[in-house]
Amino acid sequence: MKKVLNKLRRKKQQPETPGRITTDTLAEQREKILAGGRRFKYPMQYARHKLVYNAIIVGVAAVALTIVIGWWQLYVAQNTSDFMYRVTRVIPVPVASVDGQQVRYSDYLLKYRGSVHYLREIEGINFSTEDGQRQADFVKSQEIADAMADTYAQKLARELDLSVSDTELEEVLRQQRLSDSGEQSEAAYYSTIRDFYGWSADEYREITRIKLLRQKVAFAIDERAQQTAETVAQRIEGGDTDLRELADSLNEANAGSVQYGALGTLPRSNQDGGITAAAAQLEEGEISEAIRSTTGDGLFFIRLLEKNSREVNYQYIQIPLTVFSTQFAEVQQSEQTSIHIEIPEVEAPQQ
Repeated sequence: MKKVLNKLRRKKQQPETPGRITTDTLAEQREKILAGGRRFKYPMQYARHKLVYNAIIVGVAAVALTIVIGWWQLYVAQNTSDFMYRVTRVIPVPVASVDGQQVRYSDYLLKYRGSVHYLREIEGINFSTEDGQRQADFVKSQEIADAMADTYAQKLARELDLSVSDTELEEVLRQQRLSDSGEQSEAAYYSTIRDFYGWSADEYREITRIKLLRQKVAFAIDERAQQTAETVAQRIEGGDTDLRELADSLNEANAGSVQYGALGTLPRSNQDGGITAAAAQLEEGEISEAIRSTTGDGLFFIRLLEKNSREVNYQYIQIPLTVFSTQFAEVQQSEQTSIHIEIPEVEAPQQ
């Protein structure tokens, strides 16, 4: 009996042998074949849609995760690596805001990384020590304030329609390459910059251009300095050619309005914002008109004492610029200024 039941089961499992296809059964057979194929076609369509939806969800989640990790690396961990610096160069995320203007994280990192590179490679500072970390924190506070000042200056420059031309930039860079032995080549000069600060030629040019623009703004808005310069020029034309006595007289009327200086004999190539170079163009005893320092130190009246082919000796009256720094200090305390990362308060390290 058992053998008979097994034979019957095997017969049921065997597929039906298709009957003979005739003209009358052709349409029926075609429909059977198409119906069998639909089982594979339509489920695949539904699966494809599901795959697209899943891919979109995974993509959005990956982007969100990347944003969260990037935010944590920049604003919590404060990652200053080369990779994160390159990311901030491409994506203009802010590190602070000053007077309603966003301070780019890349601008801050460029300055901070340069200073840290100098301390590590030239000064030999070990930042893994407690003292080294304190110095790094101090640099951090200094450089973010400097980046904020640059951003504030750029805002004022747009309002005053000020800019730095390529010609002005190239002349300042050329002056910086001058030395006692002549003009240093660009390749050698930028190689030194890279060794000292880790900056490329383009990065250093960018930093220099922004500094020159900031100086232009400082000169443009400082009416007090301009008025003092006019007073000094009038006194010199009136016969007050002893700059020390003239400085003392001006400071008696308005304390701290000018500064007198005499540094002794200096090489003609002395890097001081163009002051020594201007002195070298004078005749002995001659006093210059008001000269703008390219380092933003203020306005200078120079009296040449003596010179030769290699050295100069002069005295000067300096009229410092104070308006920009005063305005910026006030802006820093306003509600429109904020820093988006934690900056430890550290006193200046002992020299």
